[in-house]
Amino acid sequence: MPPSASAHVDTFCRDNLPAEEEWPELPFGDLRYPRRLNCAVELLDRVTDRVGACRTCLLAPGSDPWTYGELRRVSNQIARVLVEDHGIVPGNRVLLRGPNNPWLVACWFGVLKAGAVAVTTMPMLRESELATIAGIAAVDFALCDARFTGALRSSGIPGLRVVEYGDGGDLIPAIGTKPAEFTPVDTAADDVALLAFTSGTTGRPKATAHFHRDVLAITDTFSAHVLKPEAADVFTGTAPLAFTFGLGGLVVFPLRAGASTLLIEKATPDRLAELIAQHAVSVCFTAPTAYRAMLASGKADRLSTLRRAVSAGEHLPASTWQSVFDATGIRLINGLGATEMLHIFVASADDDIRPGATGRAVPGYVAAVVDERGNPQPAGTAGRLAVKGPTGCRYLADARQRAYVRNGWNITGDTFVQDADGYFWYQARNDDMIVSSGYNIAAPEVEEALLAHPDVLECGVTGLPDEARGQLVTAFVVLREGAGGAQETVTRLQNFVKERIAPYKYPRRVVFVGALPKTTTGKLQRYRLRELAPKAES
Repeated sequence: MPPSASAHVDTFCRDNLPAEEEWPELPFGDLRYPRRLNCAVELLDRVTDRVGACRTCLLAPGSDPWTYGELRRVSNQIARVLVEDHGIVPGNRVLLRGPNNPWLVACWFGVLKAGAVAVTTMPMLRESELATIAGIAAVDFALCDARFTGALRSSGIPGLRVVEYGDGGDLIPAIGTKPAEFTPVDTAADDVALLAFTSGTTGRPKATAHFHRDVLAITDTFSAHVLKPEAADVFTGTAPLAFTFGLGGLVVFPLRAGASTLLIEKATPDRLAELIAQHAVSVCFTAPTAYRAMLASGKADRLSTLRRAVSAGEHLPASTWQSVFDATGIRLINGLGATEMLHIFVASADDDIRPGATGRAVPGYVAAVVDERGNPQPAGTAGRLAVKGPTGCRYLADARQRAYVRNGWNITGDTFVQDADGYFWYQARNDDMIVSSGYNIAAPEVEEALLAHPDVLECGVTGLPDEARGQLVTAFVVLREGAGGAQETVTRLQNFVKERIAPYKYPRRVVFVGALPKTTTGKLQRYRLRELAPKAES
């Protein structure tokens, strides 16, 4: 289908999409979307008209709830501020920075209603990471939580304008002068709505471009057919809205269903369990690590209101699934998704679950296990997971598009086995990505941060199996002469990394070695690093 006439005045996103011959195939099956579509209108305005403006929409601990009507009004006013006060035009990228709370959601909807492109970032990111994202997305305007402007303002992003929201910010007084109504931009269904960043195995992040229709497609596939939300549901979870797992599970899915969602800025597993009980949460999205931790802390009884619990971000072992079921009666929905695909495309629920298996292809998607040349593998044979459906990978101006999309398939970077009944069984990652506590962490990025320390001569980073986190970020370090190798040095290196990149990426384990495994040409053999761990402990 040829692209629709874009509403974007700033055509940066469409200009930097990969060539159409490099796109994956996009079978839509029974899904039908009009050529003109603004997903903010569909998710918020139309739902408000259906369920009523007084219906509770957004919850936050210690704060008054927001109704659907209030979210519609505030998002309209934010859109007016963007357009009337700051000259934002359709297609401009707007960086969003802040923890999960109602104001971040209102800003997200305001950006989309204005026809701009949302670039949501995590508040944990450091100056260099923010500058890299802004450079790739050509961002010069940001809406930022007033508590998190420091790193953004000192990031050196050329020409950056920042409007602060929340207590003490200038957005609240600005919207107070604006009418409650705004005519949303009539975007094309295939106009870019958001740029979501995913870690690159080289350490350089990739911007994945998703259209307005894509945002609805994930609700009409995984959410509609597997999750099956109800208007009475209360959602919650721990993933940041900068992660598409969090965006779908905490904003898109509940609002499409007319439900409410509890947004938590920061929650330990203990607090998450208490908030689930306190707010009678019925649907939870988090990583296996959090479910294990809630059980370990004796909080299983606090989960009694849950009727749906989704686990994603890392592999869900059969033992974890069984322990949650035994303690609570909850059948965890194991989901496999990717930022490139926007959300989950392999999952099973209820009686269709086989503990230990990731699940089957979500209705609307097709998945297969293929070899290096893209040939289908027989049942029981390991190979690369290949997926296609109504969403798919479109990297923004990135040559890695040709590695992710091959012969019309999205090649996810995971090794799986498919059994005779169509269930997919996870084996391993087939690249340098570490998946720890639901976070994707690029080994080269951690290595680069460590190598900037004067005591580090060489280093190699990999993920080692860990019961609690799935994988543990482990650094094998060759120190400069005289640097020493005491625990004090370990702590110093860990703190150094935390200051340079997002803290969740730091090596939780540091092993000092005399040399690293390399090829004859001097290239690090990262796959052999784990061989050093037992030797270091013996």
